[in-house]
Amino acid sequence: MRESLTAESVPPPAPGAADHLALDFVNSAIALPGGQFIDLLGTPEATNRWLTERGLAPADAGVQEMCTTQLRSLREHVRALFAARVAGIPALPAALSAVNDALTRAPTAALLYWDEKNGPYRAAPCPVNEILDHALATLAADTADLLTSPDAERLTACGSAPCNRYLLRHGRRHWCSTRCGDRARAARAYARRTRPEPR
Repeated sequence: MRESLTAESVPPPAPGAADHLALDFVNSAIALPGGQFIDLLGTPEATNRWLTERGLAPADAGVQEMCTTQLRSLREHVRALFAARVAGIPALPAALSAVNDALTRAPTAALLYWDEKNGPYRAAPCPVNEILDHALATLAADTADLLTSPDAERLTACGSAPCNRYLLRHGRRHWCSTRCGDRARAARAYARRTRPEPR
């Protein structure tokens, strides 16, 4: 179920998302209470907006459904890698392959160009048809950086059902937002109140 996006419905960024674009990326699919779901990459327009807000595409990039589908696919592979890391189990080979494939999509060196008036110059290629490759490579690189950094030890899933977001744990905090923490505490308090008394 897709919900219209409002400031109240989209939780604030999870801890660590400001430092790791990959966290922000996997958390762009948000499960909410009551079976509601928000996908910030749900349409080409929403995907273009998400990429633009993160400096990965110009506002007029004209993202198509095919691009959106590729980004959602990479997101699921990154999510699988995060889940494997949190659970301490081996990563799925398909998820590793998808991230590595995305890493190789964008050249890292500035290429040599020649302008008829001003002569040679170097610039990183990123014409409109390569915007998606650049975004995929950037997201994959941040995923690899996060999973191989000391921060990977703090990577955890939000501890408040049905939330599906990831965060970098600070101290004992296991929730991606105050809202999720309040919901988890309320659920524990309710469980204590409704527990049958021992005889």
